[in-house]
Amino acid sequence: MTIAHPFSLAGQVALVTGAARGLGFEVAKAMAAAGAQVILNGRGLETLQPAVAAIRDTGGDAQASVFDIADTDAAAHAVAEIVARQGRLDILVNNVGQRDRRELFAFSLPEVRALLEVDLVAPFHLSRLAAKSMINRRCGRILNVTSIAGPIARSGDAPYTTAKGGLEALTRALAADLGVHGITVNALAPGYFATDANAQMVADEGVRRWLEQRTSLQRWGEPHEFAGAAVFLASPAAAYITGQVLAVDGGYLAHF
Repeated sequence: MTIAHPFSLAGQVALVTGAARGLGFEVAKAMAAAGAQVILNGRGLETLQPAVAAIRDTGGDAQASVFDIADTDAAAHAVAEIVARQGRLDILVNNVGQRDRRELFAFSLPEVRALLEVDLVAPFHLSRLAAKSMINRRCGRILNVTSIAGPIARSGDAPYTTAKGGLEALTRALAADLGVHGITVNALAPGYFATDANAQMVADEGVRRWLEQRTSLQRWGEPHEFAGAAVFLASPAAAYITGQVLAVDGGYLAHF
């Protein structure tokens, strides 16, 4: 079957977590530009409102959904509300990630568990919530934003690396479970992007010189350069791709 517009998301409803800024916002903006009705998630309306307005100003269809993804009851209520209001949920992007760079023995176990709750348990919970709606339609897309810290590690980042490695494994597990229902599950592994959260590192000349040596493209990634891969994996063009991790890293993982 030939698809007239294989990268179009027209008529699709997408929930993007952590979409007020950074890579999550860029994904939401790009999906709206591709025709999706996009629901931007965050923990505060004051941070979501400017992001929603920015997408609407360019003609996109955007709404806010305020809830903490680590609050299981709030997440369940939010997904149920989206499905009731929109009649469907076609795309889920698990983008929220929490990081705490400290040496291995500096963490208490409650701190480790809290990070895993956000970075791994919450995506597990949200994916199951979204999948229940997708199963009824026998189609859907789930995208997990992992990291190059999933397949490789560095010192001083153990809980985050553990969580992202687990999220890669969860991607494969969900793909195995949900494929029979026509649902694809894939992951995007970003490398070094010049987001606001990385502003201090971006301003560091030493980091810039290191990236020139370490990445094939010899530079930081611009946040908007991440979003195209997400649109692709959510689109009809990627209908036969599932259980995969696509690195969007300027060649970091391929380069030594």
